[in-house]
Parts: sequence; C-alpha cells; structure tokens
Amino acid sequence: MEIFGSSGVRGVANEYLNPEFVTHIATAAGSVWDADRVALARDTRATGEMLSNAAAAGLASAGCDVDRLGVLPTPGLQAYCEAEGTPGLMVTASHNPPAYNGVKLVGADGVELPTGTLERVEERLLTEEFETVPWSETGDERRVEDAADRYVDQLLAAVDGERIADADLTVALDPGHGAGAATSPRVFRELGCEVITVHAQPDGRFPGRDPEPVAENLADLGRLVRTTDADLGVAHDGDADRAIFFDETGEFVEGDSALAALAAQELSAGDVAVSAVNVSQRLVDVVDTVGADLSLTAIGSTNIITRIRDLQEAGERVPVAGEGNGGILFPDYRLARDGAYTAARFCELIVDRPASEVVAPYDDYRFLRMDVEYDGETEREALLDAVERVAREADATLDTTDGYRLDYGDSWVLARPSGTEPVVRVYAESADPERTATLAERMHEAMTDAT
Repeated sequence: MEIFGSSGVRGVANEYLNPEFVTHIATAAGSVWDADRVALARDTRATGEMLSNAAAAGLASAGCDVDRLGVLPTPGLQAYCEAEGTPGLMVTASHNPPAYNGVKLVGADGVELPTGTLERVEERLLTEEFETVPWSETGDERRVEDAADRYVDQLLAAVDGERIADADLTVALDPGHGAGAATSPRVFRELGCEVITVHAQPDGRFPGRDPEPVAENLADLGRLVRTTDADLGVAHDGDADRAIFFDETGEFVEGDSALAALAAQELSAGDVAVSAVNVSQRLVDVVDTVGADLSLTAIGSTNIITRIRDLQEAGERVPVAGEGNGGILFPDYRLARDGAYTAARFCELIVDRPASEVVAPYDDYRFLRMDVEYDGETEREALLDAVERVAREADATLDTTDGYRLDYGDSWVLARPSGTEPVVRVYAESADPERTATLAERMHEAMTDAT
C-alpha cells in the first residue's frame, strides 16, 4: 500500500497531513463503508481538533452521520465502535513526535481495518473516486459525552478488580500528556490502587516528554516510582494503546520481558502466540516451554491483527499477541492493543510477588540493534544482496516474512530495510552477549563490505 502503512497514515501535520488530505481520506473511507454513521475521536495533539473537523466534513460529504467522541484513547474508540456496531476514524500519530498527526481506520467490529479493506479505501483515495451525496443527504453530527466512561466501565468489568484491590497497590502513571490522561488514572483508582501521576495533564505539545514510551523518555517516571515506593510504573504513548512498565525499584522493564511474562500467564499447550519477525527470544522460549506455537508476521499491528484473524478462522486459539514495544493484544478481550487493559493485567501478575520477580526469568537476554545507511536504490539493493548471501549460507532456520530472520534455536538475527528511513536495520538477541554481538556484527560487516 502506498499510503496506509502498518498502522494507518502519518505525517507532519499541516504539511503532508493537511486538512485537505484528511478530508479526502475520510471521504474515501465513507465511500467504502456501508454505514449510516461513523465514530470520530482524536488524541491530544495540537492539530487534532483541526484534522478531526476535516475528517468530519469528509464523512458528512459521503452521507455519514458523525458521532464526535472528542479526546479518547484509540482502544476507547474501538470499544465504542464494537458496542455501537459502527466504523470509526481515529486522528492520532500514536508515539510519533508532536509535529506529527495521523489517521487510523476501525471497522464496525472495533478492529483495525484489514489489509483488503484498506486497499479499497486507498484506491478510492488515489483515484479520487468518491461517492459523495447531494446537499440534502449530507451527514449530521452529534457530540457523545460518555464514550470515555463507557470505555472505562467495560475495561473494569474485564479484569479481576477485587483481587487487584485486595493487594493495595500503588501505581505511578505517566500518560505522557496523551489521551490516556483522560482515562487511565480513573481505571487504576477504581481498581483500588493508589495512583500518583506525572505528565498527566492533556497537552498536545507534549511539554514533559516525547510521546514514545522508551527508556530515554521515561526518566521522570522511574524517579517517581523510586521516591514514592510505588509497586509499578506505567507509561503510555500518545493514544494509550501501549503500556511500558517500571518495576518497584524504579528499574525500566523491557517491553519484551513484559510481553513474555504476560504470555507465560496466558498460553497453554496447543495455543498460538502471534508476534512480528523481530520477536524476542524471551517469547520464543516461553512458547517452547508451554508447548504452544508462534506465528510471525511482518512488523506492525495491522499485520499482527490480520494473522490473528486468519488463525481464529482456522480454529486456532490465540490468547496473546503483540510486540515488545508495549503493544500487546489479548484477543479474547478485544482484537485491539489497549495500554490500560495491558497494565491492569500486569497488575494481576504483581498481586502475589513484586514486578522485579515477575520479569526476572526474562532478564538474562542481550539485544543489539545496528543500522547501515544507504544512499539511493542501488546501494539499498547491494545491502540486501549481501544480507541474502549471509542468510542462504547460514546453518539456521530462515524466515523471509519481513527481511531475513535467521533463527538458531537459542538466538536469532534479523536484517530488514526500515519502512521510514534510508537504513537497513540489524537486530540480534541471545542469552550470551558475545553471541549476540557476533551475530549482529557478521551481518553488519557483510553489508558494509558490499558498499
């Protein structure tokens, strides 16, 4: 797809992603959807209101009534869509910097649109073959004031709130000025936790930290956990569909370790877990230990969700899926990433033992990433040719779903071109730091020698 990537459309707001473009996206979606009304929500970004207005205009021009939900986490929009049986449009750039914004499309089942439907929307968008209606049939709009309340209430009903409340947990929460600031503090307070916050004021300029919940952006949360003796630190991205954790000592918990711990709780023999090709050895080992299977996709939530759907239609049970960036899915709950729900499920894990003990079995892994830049298509092809030579000669299981992943059983290395930058990335991981470095450097040297 030229426009819709693995997580919707994103770009610098009012440049690539200007109101005219968003109006066209919405009109194209409204032309494809057979829907009388469409739900519309946004995160806190400074350009969110502007672009939401543009989206509402496009939807109305296609004859759709618009339910304006206001600022809401992406999983909150998805919950509304599922409950109302109506598709939705989310204005968000998730973890991207403040200058960015984006559009994500959701089906009437509350799930991100599958690739086939996105391709139909994209075709309408590229050809500008919109199905607009006469002036007398254009859509109306209404404000929906209780969407956040409804989302929180159904989330609370889906977790073991009594067990969490009995543990008397203190949760330090960093919504990063994003949409989670409107809902996550209430979630944990109603679960009986004492909640302390940082960067919890909705602010689309993100003054306290960058929206991406990675370790280098979360120093304030780590300090908050340490100074308040909190049991857990929780951080979200801009639209709160991801959750990243700090343990009770204020140490950052690798996203792959959290995913492995949650998967170990969810998986049974014969189940299938779904992740992307850069999956950690931690999850591989959990899957092997319990006798489950692991299905790998290209990187991105759209690809993971599409694979889950395919497996479910084939009769497979998929209780957990996701990536090590904090984007975890529990398909029995909803086929969507939900940061607050993920954090509530992690709270269930720390009722009987501290977070550091929960993730301790997954700490002894070493991960390494290296980038090789290229200048132009000729250099890119030379790099990928070198990668392929290494891959074909290696005594390992080769997966070419997205780049070249070599699986050695107890370790792995992956080389793939970035979808957003002129680089080929190399990832490697094992329990042995020297082994990790050897695998990454071998691939890296092959590419640098080729240019």
